[in-house]
Amino acid sequence: MPFRRNLLLLAVFAAPLATIPAQAQEDEGSEKRTRIILGPQLSPSWPGADKFSVGPYIDVSRTRDSEFEFEAPDESFGQPLVHTGSFAFGPALGFIGKRKASDIGADLPKVGFSIEAGGFAQVALTPSLRIRAEGRKGLSGHKGWVGEVSADYIAREGDDWLFSIGPRVTFGDSRYTRAYFGVTPEAAVASGLPAYDPDGGLQSVGVTAGYHRMLGRNWGFAVYGRYDRLVGDAADSPVTRELGSRGQPSAGVALSYTFGGGR
Repeated sequence: MPFRRNLLLLAVFAAPLATIPAQAQEDEGSEKRTRIILGPQLSPSWPGADKFSVGPYIDVSRTRDSEFEFEAPDESFGQPLVHTGSFAFGPALGFIGKRKASDIGADLPKVGFSIEAGGFAQVALTPSLRIRAEGRKGLSGHKGWVGEVSADYIAREGDDWLFSIGPRVTFGDSRYTRAYFGVTPEAAVASGLPAYDPDGGLQSVGVTAGYHRMLGRNWGFAVYGRYDRLVGDAADSPVTRELGSRGQPSAGVALSYTFGGGR
């Protein structure tokens, strides 16, 4: 989800990941081009929050093809390690900022800064339809498993402009769900909320739309919007109902700069 991309620290990880070669994707005889997208975005401060954080909207892409490969604006950070025809897979990194009792407005346990590491697999069923799945394990913070399945319809005119839209479905295991949406008996006494022991499973359903357009040879702009709706145990949690929101909107706008090659 977009709140995994709302911290300036992500820029540190984005640069080295963007240099990982995509096998069978680049033509050895052509010159490589690079595109940098950078701007602000607004997204929920943590899962289920009704508060928002402003952070960077960042992407770095490289290609030797005539056009850049499609990337959804809300993807986790990572580049394909293997890219064969319409199929690709590789690493995925996600981040969620810490949630403190003072942030949420109740005496609930702190959830530390979460670094998530895992992988993704994606397949382009047609030039206009891509399916992607991600799975990531929290190495800190919530320490649970999270996942997302997405589909994107893509319309484009080469690299001049690109529009995409598609559904999102997110999942979390019981450890993840309890970290953000659970209330232990001890926390219930301290916070005044009813005790709540949620299970893992389906967490949210939503949709993302993005648009990129070149304004000349080098400069362009990008915008995206995403809306997720918490469902299941995450939506029924007293943390969500009394201190947060089931609606989870995000949006970003950025300038892009493309350089290299003979375009």
